[in-house]
Amino acid sequence: RSALRDRAGERLRTPAVPVNPIATTWPLLLGMGILMLGAGLQGTLLGLRATLEGFPTPVTGLIMSCYYVGYLLGTLIAPRLLRRVGHVRVFAALAALASVASLVHASWVHPLPWGAMRLVSGLCFAGIYVVAESWLNHRASRTNRGRLLAVYMLVLYVGLGSAQFLLVLSGPQTAAPFMLVSALISLAMVPIVASAQQTPEPAVPHPVRYRDLYRNSPLGVVAVAVSGMISSILFSMGPVYARLSGSGTRGVAAFMAVSILAAVLTQYPVGRVSDRMDRRTVIASVCTLATLVAVGIVAFGPLPRPVFLLLAALFSGSALTLYSLAVSHVNDKLEPAQMVAASSALLLLNGMAAALGPVLTGSLIAAFGPRAYFATLATLTGALTVYDLWRKSRRSAVPRALKGPFINTQQIVTCAGLDPGPAGHADGARGARVAPSGSVTAAEAARSSP
Repeated sequence: RSALRDRAGERLRTPAVPVNPIATTWPLLLGMGILMLGAGLQGTLLGLRATLEGFPTPVTGLIMSCYYVGYLLGTLIAPRLLRRVGHVRVFAALAALASVASLVHASWVHPLPWGAMRLVSGLCFAGIYVVAESWLNHRASRTNRGRLLAVYMLVLYVGLGSAQFLLVLSGPQTAAPFMLVSALISLAMVPIVASAQQTPEPAVPHPVRYRDLYRNSPLGVVAVAVSGMISSILFSMGPVYARLSGSGTRGVAAFMAVSILAAVLTQYPVGRVSDRMDRRTVIASVCTLATLVAVGIVAFGPLPRPVFLLLAALFSGSALTLYSLAVSHVNDKLEPAQMVAASSALLLLNGMAAALGPVLTGSLIAAFGPRAYFATLATLTGALTVYDLWRKSRRSAVPRALKGPFINTQQIVTCAGLDPGPAGHADGARGARVAPSGSVTAAEAARSSP
């Protein structure tokens, strides 16, 4: 008995071995990676197919905007569903519905059902992001949340970027790619449903007033809205622009792939720089670079294919960092207890602005031709640059000692519970990461991922 007591006491005195969050969440990460293959392929496919079918460009923009309207609805509905039936059932139900929506696109090629199904898809993906990110938050701790989030973001971006190459496997004018999208979304359920891990109780953020957010950080709030429009234009109208500019299926896939994957390479270094200097200066710098690149494409196009793809990568690599920079800038001005609610509000604002982007760009392309695509983007980034510089003249910078860490976040995510709080703060109390949904983060993304 004495020996047994000694061994039991030794076990109690032995510190618990930290659990690797990646090892406990790999089924979820695998499922989300497969899901992003389907989501990324679907967004590009719809824009390209709509152009091939002869849909008017403004109508195509309206169809693509329906995704973001559904996304907003999903961020409001999904938390209630989670409280009623739990994570696994919500994930399975929404994935099944999104899978069916893809098949409807193939069966009924008409703007009205396509718009309705895009709305359904947005609602479903928003709910799925809620499930994924609240699950991750349940498995994360204050010490590893940032690393787990980085892996999650990498999975999302790689999935979205890799999906573009699936477009060349079959002709966009056939039903085959829609069937592939449906199959991928359905396969994403398998790791989630088969997982035996305990799921969390979702936390719903409390509302916050936009007036208070704007008073604390005018530039951050405006930049969040502008970044929503930019990301929705890139993800939704990029395939339309590429096709109208004369690119074939492979050219459209290459354009979208470099646009998405470039953001993977730039998020972290840009964030590190913003931690060391005034974030407003970094925002102005990336906006200036994006504006110059977009103006160059408009002024000197058409360009040789390698040059064009390089410039497209430069634009998206700079412009798609805006959301992370903007949320981090807002975070610098808030108290820790305010951050979760503020993050959710910013995500909704980003989504509302995203719904306007494709409609605006589609109308301008119809009126002025494909060059209006990058002209619109240049106008948005240029206007934000001017507003940034004006705000710098009105208010001093946040002292470095008071700045929160940059959190690599993406517009497609919406889970407020995944706010990575640095040591010294309660979990989720401080940070620029939002969980809705996001999702939104939920990128980025995404983002804003059609």
